[in-house]
Amino acid sequence: MTNEEEIRTLIERWAGAAHSGDLEVLVEDHTADIVMFDVPPPYDGVRGLDAYRESWPGFFEWQAAGATFEIESLEVTAGEDVAFAFALLRCGMPDELKQNPAKRLRLTLGLRKENDRWVVSHEHHSFPIEHLAADSEVRELHDRWSELTAAKDLDGLMDGIAEDVVCYEHGEPLQYVGKPAVREVCKAGLDSPGKVGLATPDLTVLAREDLAVTWGMTHVTTETADSWSRATRIFQRDADGWKLVHQHLSFPMGSAGQSRTDLKP
Repeated sequence: MTNEEEIRTLIERWAGAAHSGDLEVLVEDHTADIVMFDVPPPYDGVRGLDAYRESWPGFFEWQAAGATFEIESLEVTAGEDVAFAFALLRCGMPDELKQNPAKRLRLTLGLRKENDRWVVSHEHHSFPIEHLAADSEVRELHDRWSELTAAKDLDGLMDGIAEDVVCYEHGEPLQYVGKPAVREVCKAGLDSPGKVGLATPDLTVLAREDLAVTWGMTHVTTETADSWSRATRIFQRDADGWKLVHQHLSFPMGSAGQSRTDLKP
């Protein structure tokens, strides 16, 4: 086998041992001076083979309770006596992965050759910080809505809307309940002649776990209108990603009791 093939086999064997709880196989291809930066503390890492051994029993118990630990992608780069690899792994309980299908454990390995065999001298495991990842995903949904609005893609816009959504729109009625009702509102907007634009350039996102709230000034443009209004949106994440569950839009009320659609940020 090539160096890359040997290392790939080593890592796949290690991952299998981590899932099955086979400690001896897990540690056999590691150096005595192994340094592991793990998801939990200590912050300065687990150092030395004895400490590395002691860090695994709790993980084995978690795996035995039904967790997944499997390599999804693996890249290996090897020289004559030094190599590195990085991988993404599906790691979590079934309900957790169903709720957040995109969740992955990131793995980086540093290896060296000793006595004509490859051994791991460094491991680094991490998960993305959830609320930062969620923040980015919700922002991407807003950006996609802007693109789909410009393309007048009604079906695409509806992908990010929950079936039981409740919307407070600018006009009557008091509320629109359910995806079909909101679809009609969106269709009416997209049916405007010419180009249609939708943007929230000052968007603020606050996301925690499976809930997110956003707010900002929304700019809508058509051939006959150019207005800014206030928008608050609530999202919930399910197995298919983030969905809008509530939207509240409004114009400020002027002193004469009329909506001010002419105000700009």
